[in-house]
Amino acid sequence: MADFPSKVTTETSSPQSQSSQQGGNSLRGLAASVTIQMDMSFIRSIPAILMVVEIILGLLHWALIASARYELVPAYGWVMFVAVTLWILTTILFFMILFGSQRKLTAVPWPLTVMLYQGIATVLYLTAFLANAASVDPFRFTIYYGYMAAAAFFGAVVTLAYGASAFFSYLDWKGDGGNAATTTVPT
Repeated sequence: MADFPSKVTTETSSPQSQSSQQGGNSLRGLAASVTIQMDMSFIRSIPAILMVVEIILGLLHWALIASARYELVPAYGWVMFVAVTLWILTTILFFMILFGSQRKLTAVPWPLTVMLYQGIATVLYLTAFLANAASVDPFRFTIYYGYMAAAAFFGAVVTLAYGASAFFSYLDWKGDGGNAATTTVPT
């Protein structure tokens, strides 16, 4: 018996299946059956970074508007509507692209849809920014002047982010997203 190796196991099943049968880790089998594919190349792309900027700064923009008395100036109602609506839609669109919904919904022309969304969002945010900036009055609402001025600044930054996203969406839709080193010109 001295020649018998000490590291030999006589189990006939894997340790994972025994622990799940004994109630050790029953979620492991459930997690293995649910597969969620995240598009990691999208996360590293410029459009994804711009969408994250739109989400974070858009949230900051509408939080600044909401923290002031926006009901006193009717234009701020429009600014609040645009900021919240586009924040929700951008968040939904980001997660749809991240989890690959465009591969499951092939009937939707995704590059055109994203380009139209980004273009319309740029125009709406531009109008909201202009309404916000035009309504900032340091003498009328002195308490909320800082909030409204900061909201106007972040509204301008988010407008620029949506404009840049619209540009990159246009390049994606046009199919000219490559760089000069990879583009070949027919001779």
